[in-house]
Amino acid sequence: MTIKGIVFDLYGTLIDIETDESMDEIYRTIAHYLTYHGVYLHRWEVRERYYRIMKQQKEASGEEHPEIDVEAIWNEFLIQEGIRSDGIRGQLAKVVAHIYRGVSRNRLQLYPDVKRVLNELQASYRLALISDAQSCYALPEIRAVGLTGYFNPIIISSHHGFRKPDQRLFKKALERMGLEPSEVISVGNDMFRDTYGANLLGIKTIFIDSNQGAKSYEEVAPSYRVQRFDEILTGIASLA
Repeated sequence: MTIKGIVFDLYGTLIDIETDESMDEIYRTIAHYLTYHGVYLHRWEVRERYYRIMKQQKEASGEEHPEIDVEAIWNEFLIQEGIRSDGIRGQLAKVVAHIYRGVSRNRLQLYPDVKRVLNELQASYRLALISDAQSCYALPEIRAVGLTGYFNPIIISSHHGFRKPDQRLFKKALERMGLEPSEVISVGNDMFRDTYGANLLGIKTIFIDSNQGAKSYEEVAPSYRVQRFDEILTGIASLA
């Protein structure tokens, strides 16, 4: 069947990102910021509470591959600190989540040739995005690197409560594209999340051996393997 769509992963595939969530500076900054909203905690208390609520959220999900929701984590955090107004608390939870991400982020940039290749592909294919990510991080970061408008749909795991390789994320993308598994190619950098996940539905896969992601998983093999992003053009031509 003719290939009509290309489904991309985001981080480690299109965007080269580096974060360090172990930095004391993250929790110190948040602790200081929250004093302006009547919350008085030491940075170690902020860290401990954040990870405790995250653990509880995962345990309550019941999913095989659970995804957290960082805005919901901070929302619960603020409830515990006595901030009762839903509107104020929701806005503050998003601000704190952005502070967390902004301080922890060391690098955010496109891999070489990403835009050139996407410009070429969008003339012939529907482009979609499936990312294990937080929407409050991913959507602004997509804008920041200039990728707005390339992908429809954009499927982000935090909206659904589960992560790749869960087939449902791929199915959601296919349903919204109106395409069958045989009509798309999945491109990603993680052999477990991306390649294995797509293989479960019989989707052809291109594995990008980038500086991130799992390089192997059991007996899983991609349909095509590349070292650089521009090489996916050859891969797509071969598989199509």
